[in-house]
Amino acid sequence: MGLLKKAINWGIRKSPWILHFNAGACNGCDIETIAALTPRFDLERMGVIQQGSPRHADILVCTGAVTLQTKERLKQIYDQMPEPKFVMAVGTCACSGGIFDGCYCVMGGIDKVIPVDVYIPGCAVRPEALISAVQKLLDTLKRPKKRGEEDAG
Repeated sequence: MGLLKKAINWGIRKSPWILHFNAGACNGCDIETIAALTPRFDLERMGVIQQGSPRHADILVCTGAVTLQTKERLKQIYDQMPEPKFVMAVGTCACSGGIFDGCYCVMGGIDKVIPVDVYIPGCAVRPEALISAVQKLLDTLKRPKKRGEEDAG
């Protein structure tokens, strides 16, 4: 791994910026996602900051099932994020479509539109689960690659 990639991975591990996107949720997971950033759960202790621009975000946190109305916007936001980028599907609806799967305007989970790195099932997802998932995602950046393992990027 080159020096530049090591520096980028170090920066992402120490201060990941997340962008929250609601693809069509009931807001249960949205409330829990925002609660993870409050002082009670304090996701910021890991350096996580919520960002409003996809051009500065490292992790896209998606809640809700993808609807026909939000499909293009989700793809556009994902394309605007710089590499390396990660996607977290938060909640049953984001993972598989949940109770809305099969509705006329619902495509299904987030992975129907963009690739997903982390799935966090639950209805609604607890802030502790979100914090644990972010920590595990960041830990994957620390692991040295095994011999013969391809470089993702």
